[in-house]
Amino acid sequence: MKRIAVLGAGSWGTALALVLARNGHTISLWGRNADVMTDMREHRINARYLPDHALPATITPTADLTVAVKNCDVVLIAAPSATFSSLCEAIAPLVNMRTPIVWATKGLAAGGHGLLHDVARSALPGAPLAVLSGPSFAAEVAAGLPTAIVLASDQSDVASNLSALFHEERFRVYTSNDMVGVQLGGAVKNVLAIATGIADGLGFGANARAGLITRGLAEVRRLGARLGAQDATLTGLAGMGDLILTCTDDQSRNRRFGIALGRGESADDAAAHIGQVVEGAFTAAEVADMADRLAVEMPICQQVNAVLSQGVAPQTAAQLLMDRAPRAEFN
Repeated sequence: MKRIAVLGAGSWGTALALVLARNGHTISLWGRNADVMTDMREHRINARYLPDHALPATITPTADLTVAVKNCDVVLIAAPSATFSSLCEAIAPLVNMRTPIVWATKGLAAGGHGLLHDVARSALPGAPLAVLSGPSFAAEVAAGLPTAIVLASDQSDVASNLSALFHEERFRVYTSNDMVGVQLGGAVKNVLAIATGIADGLGFGANARAGLITRGLAEVRRLGARLGAQDATLTGLAGMGDLILTCTDDQSRNRRFGIALGRGESADDAAAHIGQVVEGAFTAAEVADMADRLAVEMPICQQVNAVLSQGVAPQTAAQLLMDRAPRAEFN
């Protein structure tokens, strides 16, 4: 059994802490807000995000980052992508550089810095790295409902050892050596979920939703090919699987955010009503910038960014997509 630091006490971090605790590990669950973490420690529940799931005694909530990572065997980061870089830098002097770092964050590094593994390698040189991603809603994971997910590392022994920590009867973990593909699938699907939400908010129907999902997958695969991802990864759990889940179920905050935009709400109002981080709203600009820099055609992601960053009306963005010239589906 291992001592694992889970950094990020939102719904996803708490759900993964519950998985690890069910497998017999000891967890330090870290969050930034000292009052919230004290309340979690005293009442043994994450009242805001997962109020129906009690925290076992093997999970210790804390707001002290040094305490959380002290003598840990593994660090799991489940914080938003906007804070990923600063968190990696904060733990660098606190952990042994042989300590494996795995993240369940689905996004890109802010400021055009690309994939999160590049940030982690820079801040934590020499540390074994891995990423956990796939079709998974936190509430269902916390409840122990069947889930299949992917853990990727460019070191096969790291992938095997870390996957064993999470794998259980209701939480099936597949391994992969394609960190690029697994990260891309988890990041871009959030932007595409906003697109499908916008379409549904505009009342465009099931045909449009299916078209956006399928053509969105084509965009992810084009970007993946340019960055060296394995195409099979992007048609697997971490790619197509997560894309389908996030674009079709209203548990997805990115989809709900898009629906609100399609119905005429502002981005600020939509985000406020959701009350949690909407990763796709941050990732859209990063994906659009990456597509421009690499000369990769990603019109759906570009139009989502246009709505969020350039004030383009959702109806106008949708019409621009439909007005594109006819072309072969595959080229």
